[in-house]
Amino acid sequence: MSELTVDVTAVLDRQKITGFNVLLVVLAFLVMMTDGYDLGAAAFAGPGLMKEWHLRGPELGILLSSSLAAGLFGPPLLGYLADRFGRKRVIVAGAFAFGLFSLAAVATASLNQLVITRILAGVALAGTLPIMVSLINEFAPKNARATMVILMFSGVTFGGGLPGLIAAKFMAVHGWRILFWVGGLAPLAVAAVLLFALPESVKYLTLQPARRDELVALLQRLDPVLQIGPATRFIISGEENKGRFSLSALLKGPLATLTPLYWASNLLCLMVFYFINQWMPTVLSSSGVSVEQAAIATALFQFGGTAAGLLSMRFLDRIGFLPVPILFACGIPVVIGIGIPGLPPAALIALVACAGFCLLGLQFGNIATEANIYPTYIRAWGIGSNFAVARIGGALGPLLGGMAFGAHLPAQHIFMLAAAPLVVGLIVSLLIVPRYRAQLERQRGEAGEVGAAAAAVQAAE
Repeated sequence: MSELTVDVTAVLDRQKITGFNVLLVVLAFLVMMTDGYDLGAAAFAGPGLMKEWHLRGPELGILLSSSLAAGLFGPPLLGYLADRFGRKRVIVAGAFAFGLFSLAAVATASLNQLVITRILAGVALAGTLPIMVSLINEFAPKNARATMVILMFSGVTFGGGLPGLIAAKFMAVHGWRILFWVGGLAPLAVAAVLLFALPESVKYLTLQPARRDELVALLQRLDPVLQIGPATRFIISGEENKGRFSLSALLKGPLATLTPLYWASNLLCLMVFYFINQWMPTVLSSSGVSVEQAAIATALFQFGGTAAGLLSMRFLDRIGFLPVPILFACGIPVVIGIGIPGLPPAALIALVACAGFCLLGLQFGNIATEANIYPTYIRAWGIGSNFAVARIGGALGPLLGGMAFGAHLPAQHIFMLAAAPLVVGLIVSLLIVPRYRAQLERQRGEAGEVGAAAAAVQAAE
């Protein structure tokens, strides 16, 4: 008698969205909130640091860029560890490490000490995010993968608004350190919850024979009527079922083209996003926008991106990558429009909100779809490599903006230059569309062949 074969992908794809999936998204949302909070905490601490330590602008710039620079190393490093040792272990360890290094910032007494703690915290946090994307993707039914990832990532926006609230409420009494007290204690609490509530990836466990008992318990939790015997064999259809990490696999077969194209799309998107995000206050100020209006514009920039993600997530699941080139195309005239001289404040604020819609929407689209193109044994590292390349774009954007403003170019010319990467990104994303569709069709074809073979075996028993 032949042994029973269970296709883990089929088990997941026939699941409906349940409380289990909701719990996963909520846990991931909390992790994303820590990232959003961290991005804003150092900026709000800046004025207090400059006053207490007598810092100059360039010195503060080093501090603000330190955790971003750490994002070049965290994603591929922790992604490699997650593909070798499991998603949950590295996510929990990363959250604990981030919390501890954020708390360490409270005890620093010099800029150098603070920069070191920010770099170490940045490595831990930036490395944790792509693994969380991997885990969510590996539990989601195929028709809800982008939806679950984008819902998770909307936590970044909500977390980004918290440092301002804490600074306004407590910083006058407790100083800049209160931001890092909260930024350290909250991730430690989240890590403790993850330790007990977060499951290991079911697809990762499928490739680890030594952890069979964990896999069986998790599959029976997902599908209580599933018949599993001592001889049952588990597979992930639609991909290579390798148990060992392979660096070269990231650029093999169709991925030899898709991975570099995704790298380029991520880099170009983040380059323009951080260009606009970092220089927006300067542009608004020089255009006569009041402080109150600038605050509104900043909020709309962030929430516009969240709206784009929420609107596009179902389309990404149903029609594939196409929403991304559409957003690239829409972003070109919007970014150019920001630099038009003499715009009334209301029109400028509206353009800033539209820019957030397009640029953050692009980021959501890249992240939500790139997880689908990699097999389980290299997924975390593949997503991590995209995060790392995106950080390069994020670092280049403000630098290029500073060079443009330093050359005293007219705002109109500066924002025409800022839109140029979007033109290249549009071309890149259009090249991704058919290749992404072909990759998914290839996976579905392989999954169908495996399912038919398994059915034939079981019918013969």
